Amino acid sequence: MVTKKKQILLNAFNMNCVGHINHGLWAHPRDHSDHYKTLNYWTSLATTLERGLFDGIFLADILGVYDVYQSSVDLTLRESIQLPVNDPLLLVSAMAAVTQHLGFGVTVNASADAPYIFARRMSTLDHLTNGRIGWNIVTGYLDSAARGLGLDAQVEHDSRYDRADDYLTVLYKLWEGSWEDDAVLADKQKRVYADPTKVHPIDHQGQFYRSQGYHLAEPSVQRTPILYQAGTSGRGRQFAARHAECIFITATDKNAARATTRTLREAVAAAGRKPDDVKIFLGMTVITDHSAAAAQEKHAEYVRYANPEAGLAHFSASTGIDFSRYDLDETIAYGASNASQSATQIAQQRGWTKRQLLQELAIGGRYPVVVGDAATVADELSAWIDEGEIDGFNLTRTVVPESFEDFIDIVVPALQDRGIYKTAYAEGALRRKLFSEGDRLPDRHIGASYRRPRG
Repeated sequence: MVTKKKQILLNAFNMNCVGHINHGLWAHPRDHSDHYKTLNYWTSLATTLERGLFDGIFLADILGVYDVYQSSVDLTLRESIQLPVNDPLLLVSAMAAVTQHLGFGVTVNASADAPYIFARRMSTLDHLTNGRIGWNIVTGYLDSAARGLGLDAQVEHDSRYDRADDYLTVLYKLWEGSWEDDAVLADKQKRVYADPTKVHPIDHQGQFYRSQGYHLAEPSVQRTPILYQAGTSGRGRQFAARHAECIFITATDKNAARATTRTLREAVAAAGRKPDDVKIFLGMTVITDHSAAAAQEKHAEYVRYANPEAGLAHFSASTGIDFSRYDLDETIAYGASNASQSATQIAQQRGWTKRQLLQELAIGGRYPVVVGDAATVADELSAWIDEGEIDGFNLTRTVVPESFEDFIDIVVPALQDRGIYKTAYAEGALRRKLFSEGDRLPDRHIGASYRRPRG
């Protein structure tokens, strides 16, 4: 009996801004990321990714600004460290119009929009993409965002997840329970578009949210979009085990990836789901060329344009620690943080000094970097899948668009030759493509419990 090889899943990791993860590379003469304000930039990227059979484009987002480093936004503005940053949702329709299969994972802060309004927005995109939309659930971690939203400071870390649980409950009731599957008749002869007996108001009186009314959109292909999540703190894992279908992790080596993956899958199983009900993606930077020597030269060229200090400013915002106040080899006081606990945990475990952080951030970002020709990259990605027990990668951009074009032209054929990457898209909605089940949430997912029984 021949065992089918595990297929690598791939998302292009991007953001509606100039500088995303690998900071400073916007200054490279071949980089076009400053064209992010144009539709052609995004539609061209979408068609390129679909040519490479990418599963999706994962669009990050942030509310607020990175003002922890040097207690200022000066470096943030000079290097465009995710500032300016435009709305990611408005890109989806244009990219969907030029593609047929590419999925869209879009980050939206659950603390910043009423669930009643957000539910309609995502249903609209699920309709317009024919079931290719996903939502990356974030709760925010920047005090600057809280102030922009009218608060004095960010809500306490675990409380943000408590609010998000309540938020998801409202959404499930709207997406899954308000309209029955056969509510829409669209019968012109009888002049009945929707059967009033099969459309129901919700009545939610939660700890944080109240909502009464009908979902404004009829059922979309997936009803509930694919649910992405990236928190790996204790409370974040609990939230992921309950809700997430795709989880984004960071890890500095394969052993760390494996430990995180096993912990997450155990939590998912404890929540009454199957361990493989989640697909786990690792952030990764790949620099490739047709020969190992050319790839190394390209990496060295990129490093000359990258700005490790800009990466440090980004990391300062993630951890809430102003690293500018530390000498290069001074011990850094990593402690409890109300910012991103997963980012702080990694730095604390490694005991990184400022000097070590700057070395880690040589390319401007802190994700693992793979440099090499097709065979080298394919072997290394396969090793991460096997040893790290992950399902795929969120591939960061370096120089746009060549980093994605290089990967598609050079690495994808090597992955296909090994039988670990698809040669054609499967049919169906994004959820069906990723899990080879139905277009909608499986019955064992908490969201399915809010469905209205037939009849």
